[in-house]
Amino acid sequence: MDHSEGINNLCKGMIELEQEAVVSGIEKILEAGADPLEVIEKGLLPGLKKIGEQFEDEEIFLPELMKSAQIFQEAMKLLQPVIQEKGAALKKRGTVVIGTVKGDLHYIGKNIVKLLLETSGFSVYDLGVDVDPFVFILKAEEVNADVIALSALLTTTLVGQKDVIEALEGQGKRDNFKVIVGGGAVTKAWADEMGADGYAENAYGAVDLAQSFVL
Repeated sequence: MDHSEGINNLCKGMIELEQEAVVSGIEKILEAGADPLEVIEKGLLPGLKKIGEQFEDEEIFLPELMKSAQIFQEAMKLLQPVIQEKGAALKKRGTVVIGTVKGDLHYIGKNIVKLLLETSGFSVYDLGVDVDPFVFILKAEEVNADVIALSALLTTTLVGQKDVIEALEGQGKRDNFKVIVGGGAVTKAWADEMGADGYAENAYGAVDLAQSFVL
């Protein structure tokens, strides 16, 4: 059965931030036998990507971005059990340790990156916010991470990203992990200056970047 219309409607619902329409649409399309991974990859994620683009272009603002993340999370509550039940597993891509650096309590962008990484096949360990540099390193070693992802929204907390890289260098472990950075205050120039392995302007860019390191 062709589920393209229903999947397109889910994408539209994400873009228009219609949570009830998305949730009910997922329930119906799953009952009709749609592949939950296809629903994510062709319906929810393109919608979420469009939301991210609108946010970057200042067509929408933080409340709308937060709403989109909430809708995505509610959708995943319906889809994840079906994925597990059907044994439909995404190909394991790698392991990422993610968190917001010391002194910064922002989490919306980080959480969206986490969700996208997980739905792209990564094992993700989220350390939360206000994370000490050495906590990143300890966790990355514990789970044998491929990538450490550092978020910072405030200009005053950018130094927290540099602190992680300097701590890795001080322990002689800089080459053990790829370090990627992002967040509202982060620029490519800052990423280059501190010696990060990569910088992403948005959540999709972060996923692409992580994938490039584990191919």
